[in-house]
Amino acid sequence: MLDSITALFRRMVGAIARWLGLVFVWITWPLLAAHGWYRQRNWLIKLPVVAFVTLLALLYIYFIWQTQIWTGFNPAYPDVYKFSDRKLSAGQELPAPSGQQAAAGAPKTCQTSAIVDVAADLTDFNVNQNAWISSMVLYKLGLFGMSWDDTPFLDNKASFQRGVNSVVRRTSAELVDTIGRVRGTSGINSDLQKARGNLQFDESSWYFGLHPFGPKTPTPSYYRAAIANLRSFNADLGTCKALFDGRADNLLQFVDHIANDLGSTADILAKRAADHSYGWLDTRADDRFWFAYGQLYATYGILSAAGADFQQVIAERNVGTLWTGTITQLQAALRIQPAIISNGPEDSSFMPSHLATMGFHILRVRSSLVEIRTVLGGR
Repeated sequence: MLDSITALFRRMVGAIARWLGLVFVWITWPLLAAHGWYRQRNWLIKLPVVAFVTLLALLYIYFIWQTQIWTGFNPAYPDVYKFSDRKLSAGQELPAPSGQQAAAGAPKTCQTSAIVDVAADLTDFNVNQNAWISSMVLYKLGLFGMSWDDTPFLDNKASFQRGVNSVVRRTSAELVDTIGRVRGTSGINSDLQKARGNLQFDESSWYFGLHPFGPKTPTPSYYRAAIANLRSFNADLGTCKALFDGRADNLLQFVDHIANDLGSTADILAKRAADHSYGWLDTRADDRFWFAYGQLYATYGILSAAGADFQQVIAERNVGTLWTGTITQLQAALRIQPAIISNGPEDSSFMPSHLATMGFHILRVRSSLVEIRTVLGGR
C-alpha cells in the first residue's frame, strides 16, 4: 500500500517536472533562436538591435516601477482638507474679515466648492502624481499578446485608477447638469462642460492608435486639461462669478446616482464571486477588487466634500448622523488592503473571498446612501 502511494507521488512529481520543463522550453526557445540569429549578423544590424532591446528594457523598468509605486496614496486623504473648518456652503458669499468694514465697491468673495477641489485633486493624483497606466504602451501591448487584465500581474494600479476616475466622471456630470447651474434657467458653465468632456475621453488612448489609424492625443493630456477646467470654475466661484446650486434636490440626485453606481459595482463583484470562485487562481479577481476599492476611495473624498458644500441642507434635513455614519463605513472599507486577492468560496476556511467582503462594504455604504436619499425626499 505504501509503495503504491509513493509511486503515485513520484509520478505526480515527474509529471509536474515535465510540464515545467515544457514551459521553460516554450519561453526560452524564441530567445535562443534570436540569439543564434543575432550572432550571425554584422554590426550594422547588431547595433540597432542592441539599442532597441536596451530601450525596451528601460521602458519595462519604468512601466513596472509605475505599476508598483503608488505615489500619494492615502486612504485618509480627506483629512488634509479640514472640511470641518468651512462654515458656509459652497457658493455662499463670505463675510468681510473680522473687525473690518467692506469698502464700497470691493469685490465680493464666495465659498469655493470642496467637491470641485477633490475632483481636481483626484485627477491630479491619477495623471500627475502617478502615470496613467491604462494608456501606457506596454500596458496596451500586454503580456505576449495577452491583456494584463487577464493576468495577475501589474494591473492592480490601472484598475484602481479607473475606479477613481469613474467617480470623478460621475461628479463632473452632476456638476454640469444640476449643481453648477440653477435648474434649467441658467446656462451651462463652460469650464464644467469642458471638464466633463475631457474626463469622458477614452481611458486607453496613446500617442498612436489603430482604431482610427493615426496619431492621437494621449488620455492624460485630456485629464490634465480637465484639472485646469475644474480649478478655473472654482476660481470663478470664489469671486462669485459662477454658480453652485446647493439645493436639497440636487444633493438627493447626486447621492442617488452614486448609490446606483455602487450598486452596479456590487453586482459585478457578486457575479464574479459566484461564477469564478477559484481562490488565489482567479486572475481577474484583483481587477474587480481594486476597481471597487478605487471607486470607494474617490467616493470617500467626494462625499466628505459634499458634506461641506451642502452643510446647510444636511443640517436643515437633519441627515448629519446618517452622513457621518456613511463616511465611517467608507473609512472601514478602505482599511481592507490584502496583499494578494483571493476569490474563494464564501464558506472556505483556506481561501478567503475578498470580493464578497468588498461587496458587503459597498452594500453597507449604498444602504446608508439610500437612507439619506429617503430623508432628503426621495423614494
